Amino acid sequence: MFGLPLGLFIESAVAVLLALTIGYCVVLNRSLARLHADRDALRLMVGDLVTATGLANQAIKELKSTAVEADVTLSARLEEAERFGVQLANHINSGNALMQRIAKITAAAGRSSQPGMREIAPVAAAPVDSGRESNKVRAALEQLSTRVRNRGVAA
Repeated sequence: MFGLPLGLFIESAVAVLLALTIGYCVVLNRSLARLHADRDALRLMVGDLVTATGLANQAIKELKSTAVEADVTLSARLEEAERFGVQLANHINSGNALMQRIAKITAAAGRSSQPGMREIAPVAAAPVDSGRESNKVRAALEQLSTRVRNRGVAA
């Protein structure tokens, strides 16, 4: 009789261990199902990330091309402004030379038409005229810069 309970005890221990193994397999199966679901979600997320990366790369390429175009346009406008500045300086110098010649001519004409009058030094007359002319030049430069700004806004 002693052998029967020992066999029953061993078989019940094996049954309990089998039940525990089946329970653990169920828990493991649920964990694997969640892992597979997470893997699918991760696969979708990686796909979205790849799409977003492609869009970002395209946007960067477009930004680079826009920057290059802006640089070329700005360089062309700066070169044009420099040429225009040189031309303007040449015109100002020509205008000043012309004003000095006119001042000398008027001073010489004044001396020759009125022999009894005291001579007026051309140096005294030149600063007044050059002051007026420099104001006119400044006003012309302001108008020019306004036109350039307006042209830049219109472009």
